[in-house]
Amino acid sequence: MAANYAYWISTALLSLLYLASATLYIVKRDWVRKNLAEFGYPTYLVSILIVVKLLAVIAILARVSVPLSDLAYVGIFYHLLLSAIAHIGVRKPNGALPAVVGLVLLIASFTTQNTVRDAPSPYGLIAATQKATVS
Repeated sequence: MAANYAYWISTALLSLLYLASATLYIVKRDWVRKNLAEFGYPTYLVSILIVVKLLAVIAILARVSVPLSDLAYVGIFYHLLLSAIAHIGVRKPNGALPAVVGLVLLIASFTTQNTVRDAPSPYGLIAATQKATVS
């Protein structure tokens, strides 16, 4: 039961983080472009990131396909990891805090997903431990 709560709370908070980020990218588009340019990234990434963030949330929450959901988890993982590294690289470690929080939520959501979802992910932690104890 605790894993059930851990999954839904971490997944909801991760989704809210990504939806808030996409909303910020839409509402403060010029400010976000300016900040991305300071990191050395092209400004056209703003539009791509908005779409990708929204699709990742939909893929994880709807879970129409387990491989698609796992791909969304991987994409979010790399995005958060690279975001944290970019902030640290430009000596703005406080900007890396949301990414670190997102990584913690992502790990909690990913490792507990098989306790809640009907179709288990072959990469989930719970599935791996269940298979190891059954064999």
